[in-house]
Amino acid sequence: MPSSRLRRGGFLAESGKAFWTVTVWDEQKSMRDFRGQQAHRRAMPKLRRWCDEASVVHWEQDGHQPPDADEASRRMVAEGRTSRVDRPSPSQQGGRIVTATVRSGPPISPKGSR
Repeated sequence: MPSSRLRRGGFLAESGKAFWTVTVWDEQKSMRDFRGQQAHRRAMPKLRRWCDEASVVHWEQDGHQPPDADEASRRMVAEGRTSRVDRPSPSQQGGRIVTATVRSGPPISPKGSR
């Protein structure tokens, strides 16, 4: 059986400087293992300085296709939680996740699959 890993992902962008990533993993353990790796641990503290809004949502689904931008936005607003940032926007201060109009960007591919 192949090792668990990232299956697919996507990059979404709004006008200005708003960016979203969506990833699909074989299993929750793979996602958690990635979050514990050095590259992710180095990048995440920068989010607090770079962003005035940040949020995360997790759900399980069948298949390996990432959700489309509308579904990702809907789930983020309905089920997401805000992350800590140093200079929160008024929405972030109020614990609100703002709906987004996003456009698809380049896919995120598992290492070695390009």
